[in-house]
Formats: sequence, C-alpha cells, structure tokens
Amino acid sequence: MLKKVAGFIKLEHTLFSLPLLFAGAALSRAWLGYPLIAWRRLALIVLAGTGARAAALALNRLLDARLDALNPRTRGRELPSGRLSKAQGWAVAAAGTALYLAAAAALAPWLLWVSPLPLLVFVVYPLMKRFTWTCHFGVGLGLALAPLGGCLGYDPHDFPTKAAGWLALFTFCWVSGFDVLYAMLDEESDQAQGLHSVPARLGRTTAQDLGLVLHFSAILCLGGLTAEYLVPHAGPWAWASMVPAAALLMLEQRFGYSLEPGSPFFTVNAWIGVAVAVGVLACLR
Repeated sequence: MLKKVAGFIKLEHTLFSLPLLFAGAALSRAWLGYPLIAWRRLALIVLAGTGARAAALALNRLLDARLDALNPRTRGRELPSGRLSKAQGWAVAAAGTALYLAAAAALAPWLLWVSPLPLLVFVVYPLMKRFTWTCHFGVGLGLALAPLGGCLGYDPHDFPTKAAGWLALFTFCWVSGFDVLYAMLDEESDQAQGLHSVPARLGRTTAQDLGLVLHFSAILCLGGLTAEYLVPHAGPWAWASMVPAAALLMLEQRFGYSLEPGSPFFTVNAWIGVAVAVGVLACLR
C-alpha cells in the first residue's frame, strides 16, 4: 500500500519543491542577518511542503481520473487501473492537507488563515485544461508558492519581498514552460478529449516557442534575483552560482523538442530546482 501511495502522489516529485523551500528560507535567514539556523522551523517548513505537495498531487489525480483512463499514457496510473480506490485517494488528499495545515499553524497562527489559498490553487489548476490553454500557468503558480512558503515559514513577520518575488517568478516561468513542453506527449489525446493544452489548441510549434520564451524569462528572473540580492551578499562571483541552473534550463528546452522514451528531459527538470537552491545557499552561507 505504501508503494501504491508513493506512486499515486509521485513522492519523488517532492524534489521539485523542497529545494525551493530551502532557498526561500535561506533568503529570509540572510535578510535577518544570519542568525543561528532555526532547525525546528525548517523541519516544519519541510512538513508543510510535503503535505501540500501530497495534497496537490492527490487532488490532481482524483480530478483527472476520468481523463487519465481515456489517455493511453496515463491509464495505468493507480486510480484508472484500480490499484487504488477513489476513497483511498481522498484519504491521501485529506492526510496531506491535514499535515500541511498543522505545520502551517505551528509556524504561525496567521499562516493558518491564509493556508487555504494554495489549496484553492491545487483544486483549480487541474480543472483549467477543460476550459483554457492557459492551464499550464496554473501548474506554474502552484509550485511558485513553494519559495514564498519557505520565506514566510522561516519568519512570518519579516522577509525579503523582492528576493522572494524574483524566486517565485523564476519558478512560475520554469514550471509553466516545462508543463507546456510536457503536454506535447498528450497532444493527440487532448485533442480527442477536447482539452485545451497549448499543443492541442495552438500546435506543437507554438508550444515549443512558448516554452522557449518562458524558460528564457526564467533565466532573466534568476538574473534579477542575483543582481538584487545575491551579489550584495556574495560579490560578483554570485553570477557564476546561477550558471548551472541556466544551463539546465537550456538543456531542458533542447530535450523538450523531442520527447522520446527515456529522454533526459525529466531528469534535467528534476535538477533545476536543486541547482538554484545550491546556488542561493552557496551565496548566503
């Protein structure tokens, strides 16, 4: 059952959000003047992020269960294949939500009042593909909340808004661009089901061009973060700390033009968040 649940919520996808949570927390710690690391707060941030990610993936799978059953690429997933029941899926979503809310309340009482906002995003973005090709930006928004959560969780009352904004905007552009390219795998299925992804509605060429624009925008956001916040802390070498992430974004774009089985596209994507977090932490150590 644990293996089924881990597959259902794609536990390994936590790699996308945890590095960004740590990067956001590092921005706040530097903003506060490098006090001793608040390990308890970091642990609560990790719990909140893990719970939110589990809830988001579970809700996505539950809301898309009927569509997944019609798509040859996804019909083997836990819900369409019957390896998990919908009741079990809702139990996983509830458990993830409970963990997220409990950790948010422990970090600061007022965070509990705003914690439903990410949950609303998690519910809305899986539904967007039924109505609009801008659905990919809903996915980007969902993950862009991670660095903001890291900043707010480390100190809910005093945090660097501009730096957090640059990091969130980078995440938004990166993930939205990834999702546009990823949707090319389902172009024919989306067209058959009347779904509104960019490849299905505007064509593969437009999807590739939009992915390039978004990933280039993500690199510009890294430049904004570096100039605004990292260079004042670490000097000119801070620019070099962001080179790996920028190079990985360009590699992802290249591999995204041809998504063959076993393509490094997904592996490269998993390392982008890690590269950004390592670069930020290196500058703010």
